[in-house]
Amino acid sequence: MDAGDAAADLVSPTQFDRLAGSCYLSLGDHRRAETLLPGTAEKLRDRRKSRAIVLGNLTLAHIRQRDVEAGVASLTKAIIELETTRGGGGMNVVFGAARELRPWRQDPLVAEVHDRLLGLMTAA
Repeated sequence: MDAGDAAADLVSPTQFDRLAGSCYLSLGDHRRAETLLPGTAEKLRDRRKSRAIVLGNLTLAHIRQRDVEAGVASLTKAIIELETTRGGGGMNVVFGAARELRPWRQDPLVAEVHDRLLGLMTAA
């Protein structure tokens, strides 16, 4: 793609890294996904629905590397975004990530984030 491309205005600067991070996650290359997604989430501060999805994917990358503390931290950020946007795609990714935290449900950090998710489900 270059500036002369007729569809250049349809591609956002963060789109490539969002897509690549998601693909690496799907391919099982969690470390590579983890390297792309934090910077992408930072660039998406003004696009909260997209940011929630990226943070959910980052959570999955952390959990799949058994870094529960980092996973809970990024999941908490994603929940904060969802509390205001209620974005369906973000909800799907975040609740999927929460399911992957089940083996650690007795951990106080995980229990707390599950409580926040319950609040997200019951908020009007």
